[in-house]
Amino acid sequence: MSESDSNGVSLTVRAAEKRDAGRGVARIPELARRQLGVLSGDTVVIEGERRTVAKMWPADPSVPENAVQIDGDTRANAGAHVGDTVTVRTKDTSTIAEADRVTLSAPPSAAGTDRSTAEREAAKTLRNRPVRAGEQIRIEGLGQEPFKVTDTDPAGDVRITSTTTVRVTGGELETARSGSGGASDERSNAQRSSNDTTTEPSQSADPEPASGVTYEDIGGLDEELELVREMIELPLSEPELFQRLGIDPPAGVLLYGPPGTGKTLIARAVANEVDANFETISGPEIMSKYKGESEERLREVFETAEANAPTIIFFDEIDSIAGQRDDDGDAENRIVGQLLTLMDGLDARGEVIVIGATNRVDTIDPALRRGGRFDREIQIGVPDAEGRKEILEVHTRGTPLADDVSAETIARRTHGFVGADLDSVVSEAAMAAIRDRPTDADDRAEWNQEPTVEKHHFDEALAAVEPSAMREYVAESPSTDFSNVGGLEDAKQVLRESVEWPLTYDRLFEETNTEPPSGVLLYGPPGTGKTLLARALAGETDVNFVRVDGPEIVDRYVGESEKAIREVFERARQAAPSIVFFDEIDAITAARGDGHEVTERVVSQLLTELDGMRENPNLVVLAATNRKDQIDPALLRPGRLDTHVLVGEPDREAREKILEVHTRGKPLSEEVDIAELADDLEGYTGADLEALVRTASMKAIREVADRYEPDEANEKADEVVIERRHLEAARANGEPTQ
Repeated sequence: MSESDSNGVSLTVRAAEKRDAGRGVARIPELARRQLGVLSGDTVVIEGERRTVAKMWPADPSVPENAVQIDGDTRANAGAHVGDTVTVRTKDTSTIAEADRVTLSAPPSAAGTDRSTAEREAAKTLRNRPVRAGEQIRIEGLGQEPFKVTDTDPAGDVRITSTTTVRVTGGELETARSGSGGASDERSNAQRSSNDTTTEPSQSADPEPASGVTYEDIGGLDEELELVREMIELPLSEPELFQRLGIDPPAGVLLYGPPGTGKTLIARAVANEVDANFETISGPEIMSKYKGESEERLREVFETAEANAPTIIFFDEIDSIAGQRDDDGDAENRIVGQLLTLMDGLDARGEVIVIGATNRVDTIDPALRRGGRFDREIQIGVPDAEGRKEILEVHTRGTPLADDVSAETIARRTHGFVGADLDSVVSEAAMAAIRDRPTDADDRAEWNQEPTVEKHHFDEALAAVEPSAMREYVAESPSTDFSNVGGLEDAKQVLRESVEWPLTYDRLFEETNTEPPSGVLLYGPPGTGKTLLARALAGETDVNFVRVDGPEIVDRYVGESEKAIREVFERARQAAPSIVFFDEIDAITAARGDGHEVTERVVSQLLTELDGMRENPNLVVLAATNRKDQIDPALLRPGRLDTHVLVGEPDREAREKILEVHTRGKPLSEEVDIAELADDLEGYTGADLEALVRTASMKAIREVADRYEPDEANEKADEVVIERRHLEAARANGEPTQ
């Protein structure tokens, strides 16, 4: 419960919802709202080390009753961090004057923006916002860093209205207008200092504006962010707590995961939020051709960090300088040794924290990964659907979206996409919108003033951007579904229960404590539709589909085949929910003892991966073979490929359905009776029936092509009719698969 007094309510600061960043709102739970007696849209005062004003909006019912959600700018203006306690008070609206004029100072990152454009965007974004001189305000689309309110008329708390004149000053804008663009200073973009701790800010005592990334700029990583926060924020903000507990604070955190998931972003956000200096070291820039110089550079970084403590030292791509030591790499061995010594010898423990980021965690020297050095390893994985929705909300915050664009719908269609991929999707959609601009000069000028990104632009973007987590192994979301598979009803039902049900009815499986099947083996004669079934299942369930042809796994070098199996499963786990489909699995899983040494090792690796799949119910293995008797029996036992589905030759009813699928949309003559044709084609598999229809189509096309010249033939395309004689001729040309 929140404590209250006559003056206000004490609440704990939480990060704002992603869509609220830059809006200057405070979301307050219903209980606190009633205690304060305020309504949605009213102005409240938030008091931390300083005081600031914000608009009150109701919080989601899932938010604890003792919490207030405010964004990075409001936290900086109030002199508070996530986890701090602030007092929220009511503000008499009669004491908030309507502003006649508000002057903003532009950050370096707004360089290159025309002044009139900046003023117009600022006036539109800030309308109805309560502000006061000395505060910082972020304006979407005008740089990453916040603007600073330098002056208001009248003074004190004011509300910006449609009649307020918003002026934007700053040498960067003037430089940009004269034609020489400015660049934001890297340190200022990654570092914030808020030394002013006065209770009541005035124009003479202003908080220094924060810059760079805040927690609201990170979507889909709330749990990981919380883990990093408690490892980094607590030692920097409350070092005495560790002393009282008699323990050393953490020395380092290792963030690992696929490229583009947000490792660097998390490090920058935490550095900004905890008022720490931020030293970024890109691994390769440490290396030098002169002996001892690389180690000296490392020592200088740590000396600077200790002198300017509290500091976060961030090693990006740390695997490039901290690989496993061996007899060959003299320079690498010395650098790893120096890094170990420096991390062990940090005198300002708690004041200097090292963060490492890598997407190749297994290549890092084991000595760095023990307690006292990198104390905690946090995986930053591929986001789920809810995480993708949050990321899209972050990246579309400043994008004018049409009403038909739904972040939730896009999130459901982007399995395997990491944050960087989703950023590309939004950028690509915006570029598609620009390409679609009206060609007329007046209409184009009007569109440029009020651009809109529509749903079909996102459809174009999704077709152009591939998920980077799966780029090495072609992951696809097939457009085929069960409606394109004729017959095989029993096989379809078994596949639905094995794959679709665990994803759809997860609660039923939890309540009955039932483990879903981990693997499904499709077996039967060639051409019966095993591969088609697998692709249709992926399309039906809308999950990623990773196809692996058995023979392509085999490699002549020892260990490479097993490594390929491991990488397939690792990528599939990262892009879950996904289906891994091994076609012609018998090529790599011959029974051990009478097969080749390579396939024996591959079978052992595959068994290990299948046994480890229980940890991830969103990963299913499908395999197809027409030689089930050749597969090692250990793969076919329960817990591995435990569900066996016979995909046999189709019966008469199934043949009719297959013919209906393959003749769909074709100009069939009325004399062709599909049911009668199915009766005559006993022994034909699905592939045979497809080939039969294709051959008949070719014969019908040939007749028109032989009769006319190419241009005229194309004009007479509507004359093509597939008649019974074409089908009879096609049947006479080929025999069914035996």
